[in-house]
Amino acid sequence: MKEVNVIGAGLAGSEAALQLAKRGFKVNLYEMRPNVETGAHTTQDCAEFVCSNSLGSYDITNASGLLKHEMEILGGELIEIAKKYQVPAGGALAIDRHAFSKAVTERIKQSTNINIIREEVTQIPNTPTIIASGPLTSDKFASAIKEFTKSEYLHFFDAIAPIVEKDSINFDTAFWASRYDKGEASYINCPMNKEQYENFYNILINAPKIERHDFEKGAKFFESCLPIEVLASRGVDTLRFGPMKPVGLIDKRTGEKNYAVVQLRQDNSAKTLYNLVGFQTNLKWGAQKELLQSIPGLEDCNIVRYGVMHRNTFINSPTLLNPTLQTRERDDLFFAGQITGTEGYTESIASGLLAGINMARFLNDEPLLELPQETMLGALTHYITNPEHKNFQPINSNWGIVSPVELPKKERKNKKLKGEFMSKRAIELIKSIM
Repeated sequence: MKEVNVIGAGLAGSEAALQLAKRGFKVNLYEMRPNVETGAHTTQDCAEFVCSNSLGSYDITNASGLLKHEMEILGGELIEIAKKYQVPAGGALAIDRHAFSKAVTERIKQSTNINIIREEVTQIPNTPTIIASGPLTSDKFASAIKEFTKSEYLHFFDAIAPIVEKDSINFDTAFWASRYDKGEASYINCPMNKEQYENFYNILINAPKIERHDFEKGAKFFESCLPIEVLASRGVDTLRFGPMKPVGLIDKRTGEKNYAVVQLRQDNSAKTLYNLVGFQTNLKWGAQKELLQSIPGLEDCNIVRYGVMHRNTFINSPTLLNPTLQTRERDDLFFAGQITGTEGYTESIASGLLAGINMARFLNDEPLLELPQETMLGALTHYITNPEHKNFQPINSNWGIVSPVELPKKERKNKKLKGEFMSKRAIELIKSIM
């Protein structure tokens, strides 16, 4: 029986391993935790969610939602597990992160074709291998990848939002609602008037930050995961038009329109923990406490996890990978996950799914699956492997990378209609391929 090494038991690695195992391949799944820590993970479970607990929209007319539906058609394993451990989040697919990771770990342990090896890999094996070591790849293995790729790494920072106890939230002020009443009222909302917002803003822009290490100072922020203090530095109203946007959020008890709103999203199945949406931060912990307790409704909040920021690493995929996620220099070596420059949980799982399928096809001497750019996963993999990129940066799933569609002139600005048409086209293509 043929063997495959999968390095990294995160979201991409776990998906890739399960794809290979169900196709009859023996998998050596390497995970360095808990022997070597990452600075961001808190458990040794497979497929641990580090930052948010949301996989994004499940609406098929949304770019992220389409990607999830494509994964389902392609036989994704983790997307099915995620649906079993879903927690209310309006139109988004949010999960109980701990229950999900434990379920994935158990699924992997139960597979007779997967052998979990708890050790750090420091060199790239010379046998069939999928590298899914993630943006927190250890320094030793990063050096080995750098030597193979013969190129410098690109770095960016990722930030994590705080989590608070629900019982410490003041519901005399806070209220339940989802934006525009879409779906169940599953978000906790803390409203602010102009004076309260300005007080919050002044605390934020003057709060002390944790200094970066020397080796981190050349790294950049990823635009879709900016710390809240970086957003605030761009102008006093930036937050009100970003993560604190009040539009579509009305407290039905008062009927008042708010100046700004802080949203909290359920973080576990027990509904005891909630994370602050869009509040990724690198403020010192004392400053975080002062800032959060300045928010109406969170005056006495109990913070169970403070926000942190860590350096992420990704390869220069446009010069290294084919759209199949196979390396151009070595046929039996694939990359998957955030190390490729696919940013986001859903995107990481999807790339692991494709890498697993294609490694199996390669070992069976079958043509590799190169998805068309009319599909979201195909567009994503073509984008990150496009050799014309000179200043490559990580990217989420979005409509801008998908092959355009011609609609009647009067309907071109209808985003929902455009999403419906593009999603239908993509689903039909995926089904025809499978």
